[in-house]
Amino acid sequence: MKMKLKFKYVSKTSSDIWFESSWFPRKETMIHVDDIMKTGRVADLEIIDEMENSWTRKEFVKLNKQLDKEPENIVVYFDGGFDKDRFLSGIGIVIYYDKGDEKFRIRKNEKLTALENNNEAEYAALHNALLLLDEIGVKNSTCTIKGDSQVVLKQLEGEWPCFDEGLNRWLDRIESIIDKRQLKITVDTVNRNANKEADKLANQALLGTEVHSHKRIE
Repeated sequence: MKMKLKFKYVSKTSSDIWFESSWFPRKETMIHVDDIMKTGRVADLEIIDEMENSWTRKEFVKLNKQLDKEPENIVVYFDGGFDKDRFLSGIGIVIYYDKGDEKFRIRKNEKLTALENNNEAEYAALHNALLLLDEIGVKNSTCTIKGDSQVVLKQLEGEWPCFDEGLNRWLDRIESIIDKRQLKITVDTVNRNANKEADKLANQALLGTEVHSHKRIE
């Protein structure tokens, strides 16, 4: 999670002078706050996160310990594949996140039988990826979603219209999860090579190889 600071500089004049910082990693917050407070010319300091929540220094000291126990810097990769000859779909999901000073990765795939095309498989992959965030207790947080399906990501952003009723139902389910979990989503359309982990998992699912792992990584 990224943070920024907003504070009033106590000037020798009668003017109120306000400053707002750029974004920086949460773990740097107290370093910056303590350095600024040493000047003796700071008042009304606010610490603000990407979800637009704000705290005083005293409030954030307590909160910061709790945040070390929660997942952050979440990146979700998803991919869906469709075998039209067998009318089968495979979905692949990879989730990276930090908790405290440790990094983790979830890898999961699944074979699905009730989908009609590749676009629906891509939607199902993203839907299942967001459901998987429950496994690590993600809520009220930022999340970056990466995939190689422009259809899904552009429609999720609202840049492209969705006229297909079946895909619209998937989109509604996805948006419902985002609202329920109070997620702030950033999407990133990547090429297939950048999405190769999720792509491999989707292909493995079509071949009948099941994967579901949750590990700490170096």
